[in-house]
Amino acid sequence: MSEVTHGSEHPFNSPGRPLLIVLSGPSGVGKDAILTRLKESDYPLRSITTLTTRAQRATETNGVDYHFVSMERFQKMIENGEFLERANVYGNWYGVPREAVKQALDRGEDTIMKLDVQGATTIKKIVPQAVFIFVAPPSMEELAMRLRQRYTDSPADIDLRLKMAEEEKKQLPLFDYVVVNKWGEIDLVVSEIKAIITAEKCRVTPREITLS
Repeated sequence: MSEVTHGSEHPFNSPGRPLLIVLSGPSGVGKDAILTRLKESDYPLRSITTLTTRAQRATETNGVDYHFVSMERFQKMIENGEFLERANVYGNWYGVPREAVKQALDRGEDTIMKLDVQGATTIKKIVPQAVFIFVAPPSMEELAMRLRQRYTDSPADIDLRLKMAEEEKKQLPLFDYVVVNKWGEIDLVVSEIKAIITAEKCRVTPREITLS
């Protein structure tokens, strides 16, 4: 008769490994609102705030929506190798601070970061075992409506973002999951993201997240 293993060595007692979750999608699809609702729900996720050189919008809070920094500071951080990922999007720089991500994972915290699709594809190459979630609009017409209702973009900027969204849809196969953010149904999207995280926690073979 084989010996039964007890205590911490039992495979069913293995501690869960932290997840790195990348939330992405086209401009105007509602990534910020989804992330805010996740935070409001007190769901145990460490959110990583991206740095950007673009101007702060009236509805945004520095240190919450983004860390708004000067081009000089951003350039210095590039020189010091402080970014896990960085990209120039619509003429502005965005970057994910490497150390903040590493520290959260080292503490065993499930970690989420919001990125544009270009940034997500870069992270896919650097950390392929992250969980990649694409937030899609129900239609391009609704996406156009949302962009117009922000009152922050010129008609030319909106046209550029819509053209970019068409191209970004082609990157969907790089993602693990897709959720559709319909108008007025943000709580459903948040529930779906929580369900994705629960499913990932139930994997027989956990994802191994490694940051150098």
